[in-house]
Amino acid sequence: MNIQSTVMSEGFALNVSIRGNGRPILVVGSSIYYPRLFSEQLYTSFQLIFLDHRGFVKPPRTLEPEEYTLDKVLDDIEAARQTLELEDFIILGHSGHAFMALEYAKKYPEHVRKVVLLNTAPTNSPERQQQSFAFFNETACPERKRQFEADIALLEGDIQREPERRFAHMCIRMGAHSFYDYAYDAAWMWEGVFTNMPVIDHLWGEAFARLNLIDSLKEVAKPVLIGLGRYDYLVSPVSLWNAINGSQANVKKAIFEKSGHNPMFEEPDLFNAILTDWIDETDN
Repeated sequence: MNIQSTVMSEGFALNVSIRGNGRPILVVGSSIYYPRLFSEQLYTSFQLIFLDHRGFVKPPRTLEPEEYTLDKVLDDIEAARQTLELEDFIILGHSGHAFMALEYAKKYPEHVRKVVLLNTAPTNSPERQQQSFAFFNETACPERKRQFEADIALLEGDIQREPERRFAHMCIRMGAHSFYDYAYDAAWMWEGVFTNMPVIDHLWGEAFARLNLIDSLKEVAKPVLIGLGRYDYLVSPVSLWNAINGSQANVKKAIFEKSGHNPMFEEPDLFNAILTDWIDETDN
């Protein structure tokens, strides 16, 4: 199955890309970017529903700040759930979208069966971001550091050329922080992806900085899988999650030893196996 559709919410045209057959997994983020990260094999067991949010679609008007709060995004997800008639589904959030997924499960728990949080730190506060940079500087190999210095030197020119794509360019030039293969060029992943920078700046810079996922997990009784990459310097170190140590029976943590920020792309077979086994185990 491969279906493209659109959900309207307060004038925003949120695109939906549905791939595969089986138990539904709602993937919050860009309907263009995220299908490029998951392997075709996963679509034989699950139906992945890739949903845009306001940060990845052209706005229908000049937006006021109250139109791109996190609560508005959560309400958009709920509008999509109703339109798509999802009654019993898994919600998956990767990177900053993990905050959206968990907060949605808190605000609208009725139809959420499980929650998957991938490659995120517990908070996106400036202090945590500085901690991640410090960890990179202290522990990354010299070759990785040289690659990062060469790539990041190109970022200013990228932004001057296409300021509206600042988020995408930053993600591309941070490849040495993002991939186990520190020289990997992820530019193709971002081709055709629209970024609404006022929305993204607010969510990543303010909303996610005020949240702490470890605290939020205490309010969620659903089964939760946390997936982390050992070489994911964007949200490093994995020890930020040491408080998740098995004391919460509903929360499982998996660390991918040869992945950076995208284990579903970098270690697809292992990722698929861990995700599938966890879903099967928590169904019993």
